[in-house]
Amino acid sequence: MMFSNALTLWTGALLILSVSLWSCTTALNDGAADCCLTTSDRRIPQRVVTSFTIQTGDGACRIPATIFVTKKGLKLCAPFPSENNWVSKLIDYILAGPLPKKPRGKKHRQQ
Repeated sequence: MMFSNALTLWTGALLILSVSLWSCTTALNDGAADCCLTTSDRRIPQRVVTSFTIQTGDGACRIPATIFVTKKGLKLCAPFPSENNWVSKLIDYILAGPLPKKPRGKKHRQQ
C-alpha cells in the first residue's frame, strides 16, 4: 500500500512539474505541427527520458528547441543544444544507448 502511494505521488509530481515548466503545443499551419512555444532551463533527469527531436526555428515552429520524450510519452521543451550544456549531455546520453548491465558475481564463502 505504501509503495502504491509513493508511486502515485511521484507520478503526480512529475506530471505537475512537466506541465508547469514546459509547454509543447500544436501550432496550425498548412498541416498540424508539434511545436515548443517556450523552453525551460530546468534539468530533466536522465532516467525519465527515452528520445528527443530537434526543433529548428523555421516554418511553423518559431523558436529553436530540443523536445525530449519521457517514458510516459510527455514532450518536454528544453533549450537548443548549443544554448545549454546539460541539453547536449542529455542528448549524448540518449544517443549512447543503454549501458550493458554488469554481471553479478557469486559471493564466495570463506571457510
